[in-house]
Amino acid sequence: MQNDNTDNRSVLLIYTGGTIGMIENPETGVLENLKFKHLVHLMPELKRFNYNIATYQFSPPIDSSDMEPSHWAKLVEIISDNYEHFDGFVVLHGTDTMSYTASALSFMLENLGKPVILTGSQLPIGMLRTDGKENLITSIEIAAAKNPDGSPTVAEVCILFENSLMRGNRTTKINAENFNAFRSHNYPVLAHAGIHIKYETHLLRKPDPSRKMKPHFQIDANVVIFTLFPGIKEEIVSAILHAPGLRAVILKTFGSGNAPQKEWLIRLLREATERGIIVVNITQCLTGAVEMERYRTGRQLLSAGVICGYDSTPESAITKLMFLAGHGLSNAEIRKRMNMDIAGEITGMR
Repeated sequence: MQNDNTDNRSVLLIYTGGTIGMIENPETGVLENLKFKHLVHLMPELKRFNYNIATYQFSPPIDSSDMEPSHWAKLVEIISDNYEHFDGFVVLHGTDTMSYTASALSFMLENLGKPVILTGSQLPIGMLRTDGKENLITSIEIAAAKNPDGSPTVAEVCILFENSLMRGNRTTKINAENFNAFRSHNYPVLAHAGIHIKYETHLLRKPDPSRKMKPHFQIDANVVIFTLFPGIKEEIVSAILHAPGLRAVILKTFGSGNAPQKEWLIRLLREATERGIIVVNITQCLTGAVEMERYRTGRQLLSAGVICGYDSTPESAITKLMFLAGHGLSNAEIRKRMNMDIAGEITGMR
C-alpha cells in the first residue's frame, strides 16, 4: 500500500502472523488467518497517514507459538534488505513469543539506528473492541517519528502495547486476558501514548553514528532454561545437564540468585561448567536482580562457575546466549559478553 500525499517519511509494515491478523470463522468460531490485504481494508485509518506505508507478509502467516530462530533471521534479512529505503519498521507479531523475538532482534541488529516496533493485539482487528487498531496506528506513528534534526526519535527494537513503548529485550508477557499484556519490570517505559506521545528521551538508546547497522543471522539453539523448585531431583538436573549438544543453560533461581544447599546440585553444576557448558543465573522474581555474593546460597553457585545474569528477563537471557553461541566465540568470550550490556538488556554490574 502506498499513499501519494506524504512528507517523505516511510514505514515498512511486516506482518508475521498472530491474533491481530485473524478473523473469526462464523460457522466454527475458530480464529483463522486472513490475507494481509484484508487486514488493511479493515483499517481505512491507515490511509490518513501522511507517510509512505509499504507492506510485507509472511506466507503462510506464523502463529507466534511456532516462531523459530529461522524466522528471526528472516526478519533480520527483510529489515537489512530494506534498511536504507525506510525510516522505520513495524512488525506485527503474535503476543505469546513477541518478547523472545524482540530480544533476539535487539542482538541480531547490531548498532540499529532506526525504530523496529513490534506490536499485536489480544483481539483480532476485525472485532469491535479490538486493541489492534490503536496498537498498530501508534506503532506506525512512532516508527516514523523524527527529532528536529531529522534523526529518528527511537533507534532500537521496542514493543508497543496498550499505550506503552518498552525496550524489547526488557519485556515479558504477563497477561493472557487483558489488553496490558506486556510489562518492563526492570527498566522504565520509553514512551507513553496519550493525547500526545511523550518520549522519555534520556532512556532511549543512542546508536553510534560512525558505525553502520550490522545484521547477524547465526543462532545456536542448543540451550535450555530450567527452574529450581523445592524438591527438585538430582536425576532430572543431571539429565538436563548431560543433554547431547547442550551449549548453555539459563538457571532460574530463588530471590537474588539463591539455590538449595545440596552437594549434588553444586557438583553437577561445577562438572557442567568444567565441560564447557555455560550456566547463567537469573532470578525467578519478576522484578529485581541477581546478586550472587549477597548470600551463601548464591556464593556457592559462583564457586561452581555459574555466572551472573543480573536483571535479565528469561527471554533476553536465552536469546542472548543463542546469539553469542551462534558466532563461534570461545566460552571465555561468551561468559565475558554475558556480563556486558550489549543492547540495553541489563541495567549494569554490581
